[in-house]
Amino acid sequence: MEQNDTFYMQLALEEAKKAGELGEVPIGAIIVHEGEVIASAYNLRETTQNAVTHAELLAIEKACEKLGTWRLEGAELYVTLEPCPMCSGAVILSRIARVVYGAKDPKAGCAGTLMNLLEDSRFNHQSEVLSGVLEEECGQILTDFFKELRERKKAEKQKNKEKKGSALS
Repeated sequence: MEQNDTFYMQLALEEAKKAGELGEVPIGAIIVHEGEVIASAYNLRETTQNAVTHAELLAIEKACEKLGTWRLEGAELYVTLEPCPMCSGAVILSRIARVVYGAKDPKAGCAGTLMNLLEDSRFNHQSEVLSGVLEEECGQILTDFFKELRERKKAEKQKNKEKKGSALS
């Protein structure tokens, strides 16, 4: 792991925080090309009500616009959570050279946890994968988000229960 990996993952974490502030699952992504950040994005699924507005896909779209090509050869993707099957497919198809992620995703991770689409030689392109960069911080932001979400839902359920009880009396 290079010192740059930590620096860029910190930038991805800043993007994840922006998502969390919007009530989105806090996942952030950065794309670096020739030492320059060319794209940054965060999850927007809830905001857009669109299943494909994952941080990685939004960052890939911005990077393609910036470079004027769909081929992101030589680019590196930094993302706070291991890419899912859809995002891993987009990484392969966009020819991203390297993927660096923080936290593993035991339910949907396709960069080494459930499977490794990114390094599968059956595809015409493979990406180098580095996992666990700022893993604790990347995992903690997700843990905190889902804990708060559960607490909010529990409080709302209790409030609705109390409303029904007072309406019956």
